[in-house]
Amino acid sequence: MLKNLIIQNYALIEKLDINFENGFSVITGETGAGKSIILGAIGLLLGQRADTKAIKNGATKCVIEAHFDLTAYGMEDFFTRNELDYDPADCIIRRELHASGKSRAFINDVPAQLPLLKELGEQLIDVHSQHQNLLLNKEDFQLNVLDIIAKDNDELKTYKQTYKEYKSVETALAKAIEESKKDKAEEEFLRFQVEQLAALNLSDPNEQQEIEDEVETLSHAEDIKAELFKVDSIMTQEHGVLDMIKECSHSLANLEKMTPTVAELYQRTESAYIELKDISNEISSLQDSLEYDPQQLQQLNDRLNEIYEQEKKHRVNSLQELIDVFNNLQEKLDLIDNSEEHIAELEKKRNEMLKKVQQQADKLSSLRTKAAKEVEKQMIELLKPLGIPNVQFVIDLQKSAKPEPSGIDKVNFLFSANKNGTLQQVSAVASGGEIARVMLSLKALISSAVKLPTIIFDEIDTGVSGSIADKMAEMMKNMGQQNRQVISITHLPQIAAQGKNHYKVYKEDKDNGTVSHIIQLTHEQRVEEIAHMVSGATLTEAALNNARALLTNN
Repeated sequence: MLKNLIIQNYALIEKLDINFENGFSVITGETGAGKSIILGAIGLLLGQRADTKAIKNGATKCVIEAHFDLTAYGMEDFFTRNELDYDPADCIIRRELHASGKSRAFINDVPAQLPLLKELGEQLIDVHSQHQNLLLNKEDFQLNVLDIIAKDNDELKTYKQTYKEYKSVETALAKAIEESKKDKAEEEFLRFQVEQLAALNLSDPNEQQEIEDEVETLSHAEDIKAELFKVDSIMTQEHGVLDMIKECSHSLANLEKMTPTVAELYQRTESAYIELKDISNEISSLQDSLEYDPQQLQQLNDRLNEIYEQEKKHRVNSLQELIDVFNNLQEKLDLIDNSEEHIAELEKKRNEMLKKVQQQADKLSSLRTKAAKEVEKQMIELLKPLGIPNVQFVIDLQKSAKPEPSGIDKVNFLFSANKNGTLQQVSAVASGGEIARVMLSLKALISSAVKLPTIIFDEIDTGVSGSIADKMAEMMKNMGQQNRQVISITHLPQIAAQGKNHYKVYKEDKDNGTVSHIIQLTHEQRVEEIAHMVSGATLTEAALNNARALLTNN
């Protein structure tokens, strides 16, 4: 339950630090005193979107902090799963909003992502504001009520996972069929492209470079041969390079006999002669092997032109890229050839998954159908004492034509306040006061099935008065006695008088602006506050006696 709420520099609130009690509590105050501001601050703790305009004028940041006692709610698993410190006696959640727009969230003083804060907040507080009455007409809300009462969380989780897998296969099948149609339209062109590339017999990515080198050589064969002949002549002619080196070697050999210091020079000269002799022999061989062959040159150029043409056609810059294009086209063609088999496999898998989805949906639907009967029964029992003695409340469950994300059930809450009245959607036939009573009854029903520490009702008593207000207060009071904290923001004295604890929100005008405050009222202060709620601004003795009587009776 909510033990303590601290708000700093939020809207009209400069500093608020208030302790809350268990059971049924009420909050009263004049319109515009700041009750909605407090709810807005609590909304930030629940992960709602932050707006820097909410920061009090002149402040650099606002802080909202709440302390909860979770000892009776078994929430350790949430904290363990998210690697958070767990102190059930004092769980702290905090939100900070800076004027710069930066927003930070903390759980037990550890920084937390907003989605995690929201997930925790939804397990700590349920705030029911007036606009939530519109949820009565929303099918997902109605279905959620059934699921809570049915306690089908495990079955619903299994269904959603199975449905997700089914939709994944269905999507893959639709994509395969679409691609098959598209590919078949392009099949003729694809085969033409593959045949062209296959005819080139591409295998070695180095082939293009090797051919280009060979073409370059053959194109200059005569020039190369002439230069080689020139070099060969210089080296091998009489008195040429080889003869002169050989003569130098002989001279150094003779000198070696007279002075050993030239021995190394002789060896080096002899080595140079041998190397040059080898070079000369290779040049001669190269001359003999190099012949200009116009036919071979033409064949090589034709091969290069075929490669260049395909590279240009497929917008690639190398033979390796062209080989990759060929492989990709071949794979695509293979898929077309095998598409019918692939589609048949997906259809088989889709049908198998659909069968599983339907089986799980039937289990879920059976639980919901059983829960619907229980909800109908309990809602009538809850609504009759609230001034609708002839109430009819029926849950219409229809099966959808195909599985949907939440199952196969289409749910509709039907209502009539009169014995022989026509059953219609709640929002279509119920008055504002009747809708409030239906929502309160649903909340009471849900709260008995869900361990929610704190429920806050924001003027759920709108449109009701007198004895009906008494009955609604009793219902909230009973909810608060079930190990739960219930807080009602109200303008009705009948409801305010039944609160175990009473808080008042009021405004104070200061030199630097208007400030909102909240205090817990003493018994005498409660008498005066309830008397004002009865008689208005003018406090009469009759109103005070009426207030005392209300408090005494409760």
